[in-house]
Amino acid sequence: MAATRLPNKPLADIGGRPMIVRAYEQAAASGLPVVVAAGDPEIVAVVEAAGGRAILTDPDLPSGSDRIRAAVDAIDPEGDFDAVINVQGDMPFADPGLATACAAVLHGEPACDIATLVAAEADPSDRANPDVVKAVLALKSNEWGETERQGRALYFTRSTLYGDAPIWRHIGVYGYRRAALNRFCAAPQSPLEKREKLEQLRALEMGMQIWAAVIDEAPLSVDNPADLEAARALV
Repeated sequence: MAATRLPNKPLADIGGRPMIVRAYEQAAASGLPVVVAAGDPEIVAVVEAAGGRAILTDPDLPSGSDRIRAAVDAIDPEGDFDAVINVQGDMPFADPGLATACAAVLHGEPACDIATLVAAEADPSDRANPDVVKAVLALKSNEWGETERQGRALYFTRSTLYGDAPIWRHIGVYGYRRAALNRFCAAPQSPLEKREKLEQLRALEMGMQIWAAVIDEAPLSVDNPADLEAARALV
């Protein structure tokens, strides 16, 4: 609720419904069990009023990953679920397949600790835009020499990338194995994480493996008033 660029962002009205409710319903359409991990009681109230489930967590938690861990520990203290997928609450139109795509990466790559998603650059200006996080991937090839649509992440950066190869935009959807999430949250911020302001670099510096699947198009993320107007126009 305290987002500086768009105050009260989760409750922003998009076509007569709060953004967080739209995000919840899109995630629930995946068929996976969905819970909103909220730092504010107002968010819990609107999700529950819409028939969803929400967990109130400490508003002072340092990161989204810590909020996820707190929520999943409250929901599943016995550890029956071995993985958790984080879909951002500011993606009101995210395809339900994004969550299942992350789950598929975890299922198909035993060495993967954290799964995520990328999409091709939408505009040449993305390459030099520090607000567009770029993923550097080692994409796999199949037995016929064709490049597959997932690979291991070597690095994430806000810096400009050069060359003729595609620039992959990182999409803020993560799938964590429970053990990896616990280990990640227990570790202090790393030097590269602080430098780039990207928490996924902590995992790479810890030696954890992040794998990414390529999706066709990045979902609209609402970060500022212009994004909100674009979302309303889309509705």
